[in-house]
Amino acid sequence: MTRVAAVDCGTNSIRLLVADCDPATGELVELDRRMTIVRLGQGVDRTGRLAPEALERTFAACREYAGLIKEFGAERVRFVATSASRDAENRADFVRGVLDILGVEPEVISGDQEAEFSFTGATKELTAHDQLERPFLVVDIGGGSTEFVVGEEHVRAARSVDIGCVRMTERHLVVDGVVSDPPTAEQVAAIRADIEAALDLAAESVPLSEARTLVGLAGSVTTVAGIALGLPEYLSSAVHHSRISYEQVREISERMLTATHAERAAIPVMHPGRVDVIGAGALVLLAIMERIGASEVVVSEHDILDGIAWSIA
Repeated sequence: MTRVAAVDCGTNSIRLLVADCDPATGELVELDRRMTIVRLGQGVDRTGRLAPEALERTFAACREYAGLIKEFGAERVRFVATSASRDAENRADFVRGVLDILGVEPEVISGDQEAEFSFTGATKELTAHDQLERPFLVVDIGGGSTEFVVGEEHVRAARSVDIGCVRMTERHLVVDGVVSDPPTAEQVAAIRADIEAALDLAAESVPLSEARTLVGLAGSVTTVAGIALGLPEYLSSAVHHSRISYEQVREISERMLTATHAERAAIPVMHPGRVDVIGAGALVLLAIMERIGASEVVVSEHDILDGIAWSIA
C-alpha cells in the first residue's frame, strides 16, 4: 500500500482525498475525503485575475488540507488545478501560495488527462470483477455536460457533449423563471430530442455501441441509485458499485418527470439542490441505456479525484 494525497482544485470547489492504494490489486482504502467551496474562479472572466479574497479562501483550505496530509502521513501529494488558475494574470501568486503551503506545484491538466483520470478513478476497482465485460463506457452526467469515455484498462476514446441536467432543465422546463411542476409531455419530448442529438454527436468519436459495461458517475446517477435502493437516507457505501437495472431507471425517470416539486423533495435521498433537475438527469441516463442496450448501470462514487490518487500511487 502507498499512502497518497490527491487535491483537485476546480473553479468552484477544492477537494482532498487521502488514501492507501495498492496498484497490484486495484484496492483503494479511503482515509479522508472532503470538499470545500472556495470559488477560486470568482470574477476571472471579467478581470482576468484571481481575486485576493478567492486566493485567500483557497489558501485557507490548503492549510487545512496540509494539516490533514501531515496527520495521515501521506508519502506523495499531487495537486491538479482548473484552467482558471492557468489563464489568470496573477497565476504566479496562486502557484507560489500552494507551493509554500503544500510543498507541491499545482498542475493544469489537459482534457485527455482529465478523461484518463476520471476513467481510472471510476473503473480501477472494477477491473477485479471478472463478471464485468469490457470495454467500459463511463458516463459522467454533470450539470452542464455529460462526458463519455470508452476503454478497457485505459481510455480509448472520450467526448463531452452539452446535455447536463441543469442545462436541459433551464433550456426546456423553465417558463417565466419557474420550473414546470410537473413538466408537460411536450417539454419532456424536447429534452429527449436534445439528448438523442447529443448522443449522435458523441457516437461520432466514441464507439458507444461497443460498450459492454456501463459505469455511471455523478449526482443524477447516484440519486437514481439511492431511490432504486430505497435508502432511508443517502449512504455512499450502499450506492457505490450498486447495479441498477434498466427497468428501475425507466420507472424512476418516469416518476421524476411526473412528480411535483414537493413529491420529489420528500424523497429521503434527494439533495435539495437536485430536486428540480433530477428529472432531466434521470432521462439522460435512461436515453444512454436505451442507446447502447444496457440492461444495468454500475454506479461509482469514485471519479477524477481517485484517478489522481492512482496516478501517484
